[in-house]
Amino acid sequence: MSLRLYNSRTRALEDFAPLEGNRVRIYMCGLTPSADPHLGHARSMLFFDVLRRYLEFLGYAVTYVQNVTDIDDKIIRRAADEGVAWYEVVEKYYGSFVASLERLGVRRPDVEPRATEHVPKIVEIIRGLEQKGIAYESDDGVYYSVRAWPKYGQLSGRHIDELLESVRIDASERKRDPLDFALWKKQKPGEPAWESPWGPGRPGWHIECSAMSWEYLGEPFDIHGGGLDLIFPHHENEVAQTEPLLAGKPMANFWVHTGLLFFDGSKMSKSLGNFVPLDEELRRHDPRALRTLFLQIDYRKQANFTVDSISAATKGLQRLGETLAELARRGGVERIDGPGALDALRSPSPAVEGMARAFREALDADMNTAGALAVLFGWLAAARTLEGDQAAQAARALYGALWILGVAPAGDRLAAPRVEATLDAARAAALRSLCERLCGYANSGGVREWVEAILDLRRQARQERNWRRSDELRDALAGAGIVVKDSKEGSTWTVVD
Repeated sequence: MSLRLYNSRTRALEDFAPLEGNRVRIYMCGLTPSADPHLGHARSMLFFDVLRRYLEFLGYAVTYVQNVTDIDDKIIRRAADEGVAWYEVVEKYYGSFVASLERLGVRRPDVEPRATEHVPKIVEIIRGLEQKGIAYESDDGVYYSVRAWPKYGQLSGRHIDELLESVRIDASERKRDPLDFALWKKQKPGEPAWESPWGPGRPGWHIECSAMSWEYLGEPFDIHGGGLDLIFPHHENEVAQTEPLLAGKPMANFWVHTGLLFFDGSKMSKSLGNFVPLDEELRRHDPRALRTLFLQIDYRKQANFTVDSISAATKGLQRLGETLAELARRGGVERIDGPGALDALRSPSPAVEGMARAFREALDADMNTAGALAVLFGWLAAARTLEGDQAAQAARALYGALWILGVAPAGDRLAAPRVEATLDAARAAALRSLCERLCGYANSGGVREWVEAILDLRRQARQERNWRRSDELRDALAGAGIVVKDSKEGSTWTVVD
């Protein structure tokens, strides 16, 4: 069986194959950093992180591009409200988003292009559309003439006459038709601007993605991704801007979209104000448990975030972690590296062959992560009967599966002893309080999880060469009865007798 993905453009499941040899090129619509990001923004990134990992597991060379919309009306308004420069708004909120994605285990894109850095390519595309009679200049900018492109509406499945019922008409815009959209916005007083053939101004929202995907991936490329809410008008407009210049070729071979996120039954959005900032959510809950929650839901379906749902995901993750640690202990495995784990999953031993096959079959079926998790949970009872080399191979294969899903623990923490029973009640309470104070939360996992959460902060401090902070965290753990030892292989910890 080969990987099959749902293609939003054809509205069908299709066998996936790269357009060029072994190379897979993915473009993902990223963030417009004008306010605090929330968990809904992260959902698409979490899914595409898993897709990217699985494609690499299958042996493909993946190039992953995710843009940053670093100038638009909302950013300009936010800058005015906060009394800062537009780029300070971008750095503040995008920096917060990047830090949160790192905690969620989402790997950085290969390229993170910004709209303002690609004005020459944007101008080139607009000029090409002008030459074809599809774009026109007006008093306030350059607009795309929707009725000049007969294929408009194919991606979203909307007829052009139906669009008039839902179009937003802005009286300040000088366009010929209510359906037309801005490619270039001429500068207004006090706004940032870049030079162009039409005078100083800035790009419209949709044109930037056409330019940046073309710049880094070429046309056509393999997969264009984003949230379901981007199909219309954003992705529809991308197609309309790009494909008239491609001599009949499609912009992307596959269009893959993720479902929306709801909070207690209502759509999570800035306008409704029914969300907690992402960084705060990550202080309340274990980041890997949040990933597990989304993995338990079909990526194309609506996800509903509730306290009960995250609690169930936390318990499921704990079961997987306990089995992995037990297999590692029985097999004498003290450390697992990523490549070795993936090889163990690709070429499984007889003890894990059934699990590995079913796991891959689930992901091959349109990235059914819920099915893949179900396979792992269903296999846990059998896994606990394994000993010796079989347990070692099972530990590596399970770790490989968890790595693909993005919920594997660090490979050097597998055989750490369970120490919950060795801390007296007073020291356990002190450790939990320390975790809550330093990390902003203390999950329900127990002593090991509390120590590892604090050690994560210490590792970050050491990476930043903040030795004073590193020593403070080590001493704080010592005060709660935990001794940390550093070596060139990393840090280990034990409980003081």
